[in-house]
This record gives sequence, C-alpha cells and structure tokens, in this order.
Amino acid sequence: MERTVAIVYQTTKLEEAQLSVALVERSQADLLVRRVDSIGQAQGDALWYITHDRQSATVIVRFTSPNTAQVKVCLVDDDGEEGWQGRHPRNIHL
Repeated sequence: MERTVAIVYQTTKLEEAQLSVALVERSQADLLVRRVDSIGQAQGDALWYITHDRQSATVIVRFTSPNTAQVKVCLVDDDGEEGWQGRHPRNIHL
C-alpha cells in the first residue's frame, strides 16, 4: 500500500487550486498541520512539506477566507499535535 504524502504547492489562481484552505485559530481548525523540512518527513494529511516545484506537488492549495475554505487549518509546532480534529472528510485528499 502506497503511503499518503502531503507535498503542498501554493497558488494564487483559483482555477489551479485543488483545495481551498484557510489558516485559523486552533479552536476553529478541522486539521492541525505541522510543516516539515523534507519530503521524506511528509506523511499523511497533517505533515506538510511545502514545495516551490509545482510538478512535485501532491496537492495544490489556495489560501482563502474561512467562509470559502474547504478545510480550516491551524499550523502547530510540536511533534504529535498534528491531525484531524474530528472525522476526516471523505472528499478531502491531500
């Protein structure tokens, strides 16, 4: 079984985005995300490696307001804090 990896590329173009994301406070977040320093550390939906190479991305996100976001995200610093804050929506794939 292939492991899920969140290699994230940011776009400002609505038509390019596969997922709209809002950065919010922890209490409002659907997903707590921890950024990692290498692709090898990226794992699952919650450990994000941010890339500048669109071709290597597994998901292209556009940051937007909480009202229009598909997922509300809070960035966390500590290992083990990351993850979904409830049920993982089936229509969200990172």
